[in-house]
This record gives sequence, structure tokens and C-alpha cells, in this order.
Amino acid sequence: MLIATAGLPGAGKSSVADALARRTGWPVLSVDPVEAALLRAGVGADQPTGLAAYLAVEAVAEHQLRLGQTVLVDAVNAAPEARAQWEDLALRTGTTVAFVEVICSDPELHRQRLESRRRDLGEFPEPHWDSLGQRREQLAGWTGPRLVVDTVGDVDDLADALVTELTGRS
Repeated sequence: MLIATAGLPGAGKSSVADALARRTGWPVLSVDPVEAALLRAGVGADQPTGLAAYLAVEAVAEHQLRLGQTVLVDAVNAAPEARAQWEDLALRTGTTVAFVEVICSDPELHRQRLESRRRDLGEFPEPHWDSLGQRREQLAGWTGPRLVVDTVGDVDDLADALVTELTGRS
């Protein structure tokens, strides 16, 4: 199975993906560290590093799926084209895709998380709260099937429930 997270930066996607991985052993393929590595390698910030990171993660995910592994993709996936990428990958590999939209329903908590996070990603720029508008709109317009989880509560409890839900789908 291919599991792809979606949601705004700072909503808790990585926390959910990591908690799922700790419980299941499923590999987490995260787009942001790949993009940060591209920047460290000297790929210019004026280049489409975000697209390159999505494509690199897709290549690794495809390999793992063809080996019969369940894969977790940790990415914003706000744009319909990004979500279509994972749907196409699932079709190509004969697997199912499950989207998990991660939200933080408390705007103040979400903003605090985003503004205080310090990931070890070198020069990779962290988004600012005020820059999330287009992504918010894209996610608000999403009508496709997905599990929606709210990270205001305990992430470990949330992960336990998700494991049950997701393993029942495979």
C-alpha cells in the first residue's frame, strides 16, 4: 500500500508519519529533506527543487512498492497534481493509495508549531504562516477520498487508530 500524507506545513504530517513508522516498520519517504539535500548539493534555489524532490521520492517509493513494501510519503501534497502523482504511481505498481490529510484544528496551536519548529534541514526555508494561503485553498477544494486526522490530540493515540484503519484497507 502507498500511504500519502497531505496537509499544511506545521499541521503534524511528519509526526503522524513517524509515529506510524515506529508502530509498523513502514519506511517514511519525506520530501522536505530531499529538497534540502538538493539545495546542499548546489542545485540553485531558482531551480524547481520542490518538483525534483517529489520526483526523487516517487522513484524510491516505486522501487519499494515493487518489492511489496508499504510506503509512507510525507509531503504537503496540496496541489491536485501532487496527489495525482501518487494515484498514478499506485496504478503503475498495482497497489492501493490511501491519503491521510493531517490537520490541526486549533489555528493558534498550528501557528505556534509552524513558527517554532526548527528542523535540521540546513538552508531549506521554513514557510511563514502568512504564506500558506494558496495551499489552504487547494486543500479546502479537495473532494477526493481520504482519511482526515486532527493532531490537536495525542499523536500516538492517533497513530494507533490509523494503523487499524489503514491495515484494514490493504
